[in-house]
Amino acid sequence: MQTSIAKNGVTLTTDDHGGEAVSLVKNGTQYLWNADPAFWGRHAPVLFPFVGSLRNQEYILNGKKYPMGQHGFARDMEFELTEKNDSGITYTLKSTQETLEKYPFDFTLTITYTLTDSGYETRWTVTNDSDRYMPFSIGGHPAFMCPFDGSDDYRISFEKMGFAPSHLTIHTIADDGLINTETKDLPLDHGMITPTDELFAGDALIIENRQADRVSLLHNGVSYLTVKFNTPLSGVWSPAGKHAPFICIEPWYGRADGVDFEGELSDRKYSQDLKPGETFTGGFEVILL
Repeated sequence: MQTSIAKNGVTLTTDDHGGEAVSLVKNGTQYLWNADPAFWGRHAPVLFPFVGSLRNQEYILNGKKYPMGQHGFARDMEFELTEKNDSGITYTLKSTQETLEKYPFDFTLTITYTLTDSGYETRWTVTNDSDRYMPFSIGGHPAFMCPFDGSDDYRISFEKMGFAPSHLTIHTIADDGLINTETKDLPLDHGMITPTDELFAGDALIIENRQADRVSLLHNGVSYLTVKFNTPLSGVWSPAGKHAPFICIEPWYGRADGVDFEGELSDRKYSQDLKPGETFTGGFEVILL
């Protein structure tokens, strides 16, 4: 079931399936990707309890191996709509027997979407309902229309604390979905770069160490959308070689395993760890300009 809220000419629509945003319209213009399966059949999935791929598509906990697909399982589950008002929507997902077989922790995940004066905020809360430490990752994967009109005058802009970096140090993704050990230097022109198939030839651009806290999309030199976040890392992605008309801007608390990773679940880089009864809060904001 889908649910919509509207404010100041902005309408946000979400879906119980995956608890994800599926439409963001301002004054008749659609900003979220339409999930055309010819390119990528999703809109803005929530990645939990893993971000990215695991080595051998499994993780190890106390010596036992658990199979796990890319980005965890939350994006393919039915959430419960637990609150709706004029400016907000909240979904809840709790652990089940099915999830416990894949991920042996009791948890409560809530996703709250709140309309702002110029867009919307996504807020995640994760509570450890287990009696032991719970390692997890969580992240956003929203896809935004780019280009709108078939022209090529689009750019991606990066900022850090209001300043435009001259370059970024990035990781790319190997053929098996794991993260390459080597880093690459990505030169920027006053914080900006033109999206091309070549830019995404190595899959996502993985930006670690809080090098950016705002990523914007520009048309004819003017920003039309900004994603604002305070996550330890982020990704920017469009399908390699498809010339797809969207770009994903992805704030992450966690990432895929490295190609050389060997360890248990708690050893994964950027893992978030909750004591029994503790709650984690994170998220991001989408600003339409």
